Amino acid sequence: MRTGRVLAVILVVVAALVASCTEESNPPEPTTGDWHGAIEIPGQPLDIGVTFAGDGTATIDIPLQGVQDEPLKDVKSDRGGVAFAIPNIPGDPAFKGSYDAGSDRITGDFTQFGQPFPLTLERGAVAQLARPQEPKPPFPYRSEDVSYPSGDITIAGTLTEPEGAGPFPAVLLVTGSGPQDRNEELMGHKPFLLLADTLTRAGYAVLRTDDRGVGGTGGKLDVANYTDLSDDVAAGVRFLRARPDIDPARVGLLGHSEGGYLAPMVAARPDSGVAFVILMAGPTVPGGEVLIEQTRALLAANGASPEEIDKQVRDTTEMVALLKAGDLAGAKDLAKRNNAELPEDQRLPDDQVGAEITPYFAALVAHDPAPALSALRIPVLAFFGDKDLQVLATQNEPPARTLLAGDPDATVHVFPGLNHLMQPTQTGLPSEYTAIETTIDPQVLTYVTDWLTQRFPAK
Repeated sequence: MRTGRVLAVILVVVAALVASCTEESNPPEPTTGDWHGAIEIPGQPLDIGVTFAGDGTATIDIPLQGVQDEPLKDVKSDRGGVAFAIPNIPGDPAFKGSYDAGSDRITGDFTQFGQPFPLTLERGAVAQLARPQEPKPPFPYRSEDVSYPSGDITIAGTLTEPEGAGPFPAVLLVTGSGPQDRNEELMGHKPFLLLADTLTRAGYAVLRTDDRGVGGTGGKLDVANYTDLSDDVAAGVRFLRARPDIDPARVGLLGHSEGGYLAPMVAARPDSGVAFVILMAGPTVPGGEVLIEQTRALLAANGASPEEIDKQVRDTTEMVALLKAGDLAGAKDLAKRNNAELPEDQRLPDDQVGAEITPYFAALVAHDPAPALSALRIPVLAFFGDKDLQVLATQNEPPARTLLAGDPDATVHVFPGLNHLMQPTQTGLPSEYTAIETTIDPQVLTYVTDWLTQRFPAK
């Protein structure tokens, strides 16, 4: 019996020693979790956050570029070294470094286009950007998730209403180009959430919706044309006008950017029921002309040479002509040729070249807003930012005044110092959108609210 007890004790001790040795030889990787640091680009360090998961995967956040939880590739995260790469970005951006147990830091170089930049990562998540205007609960109004049909798809959105019985005047928000959610979230901002909050506090019901193929809305945006998209807006108007808590005679549209194309299309329809239209940086010339002038302005603002600008404008003009002719295959071939002319380290991956050339994009390029704008005979507010480099006021404000001249209640206004999102800006460049804390300049919110209350006063 005593021998057995001794043997049992020895076995327990051996087991403990084996477990201890195993733990020391294969402990948990110290790099698992959240890390943050700044890529030391001269004059403009770029804050990033990297999260290493226990299964060997990782994601990256780049707040200034609106990147959140993007998966990384070629991930290595152990005592032998730390590495990762960002997929599908020109220049093959990648990091290679090591973990130092003494300082509890990851140090190395972030490389893009062959140029290295020092990067040191410390524990903890990267700081999120300040968004002082973003509405936070509790809200002094009701909020309801809603859905309704548009043809063979279902549209999903959020309806906010003031407290009380109504019926309320209502505003349907119409998003800009590309796949947008109901908050029109981009570059870390939620302009439609802010607009909805502002207008609902002022006494208006506000409906904001997900685009086709986004969030709770069905369908695919890439294959939609402008008839499809304007039908979606019209379905929202019908939904609002059919509700007993909404005044059917006071339902209007607020369209931002491309939404400024769609809103007049719907409002100009016979018996649309639309009582007013607000156009926020809405184009007033054909889409192809907007794209060409946008190309010129953005390149110039970024310091491109006259020769570079001329070439890009020629390429864009050729692309526009192909899309207006319905030659999507030719447009994609042109995109491939242009990509092949770039230095190898600046080229897009083959599967990304021409991905934006879709029936939807062709519809945007071919659209002429003149007939719808000139047909409007309801209150219209069209406003622009004079530093907007996407829908330039110099290109779009004069036609707005001309096309709306027959409307007895049309207001056209240009805000100085504001960009495409109606933010105060230095350059107007889209690269500034994320860095600017203001989502929409308060003077714009006041101007829109005052314009509405003068014409359609809430109770």
